[in-house]
Amino acid sequence: QVQLVESGGGLVQPGGSLRLSCAASGFTFHNYIIAWFRQAPGKERERVSCSRSSDGTTSYADSVKGRFTMSRDDAKKTVYLEMDSLKPEDTAVYYCTADWRLGYGCTRPEYWGQGTQVTVSS
Repeated sequence: QVQLVESGGGLVQPGGSLRLSCAASGFTFHNYIIAWFRQAPGKERERVSCSRSSDGTTSYADSVKGRFTMSRDDAKKTVYLEMDSLKPEDTAVYYCTADWRLGYGCTRPEYWGQGTQVTVSS
């Protein structure tokens, strides 16, 4: 049974930092594409970043490039999202996702965590 459990969300002031974690279980972690998505109230869901162990690539949305860093520890089956220079527009529920299919892992992943709220406000 695939499980993804996010943690690390919270309230932070603009310009601050947060690190999200996603603990995975129930599947062969290193074979899966792992991504972070976010959704703000009234806005469409947005892919924040996506990591593929198969070729070692990590991609980022233009809106977070240079501020967010995604990393994965395959041995610990954990993924991290380091978020720096946070802006109010980064406020959203952040989801960790997983999928083994190359064509879907970064676009329409099958497995989702429950999400963690990130609020950037003074």
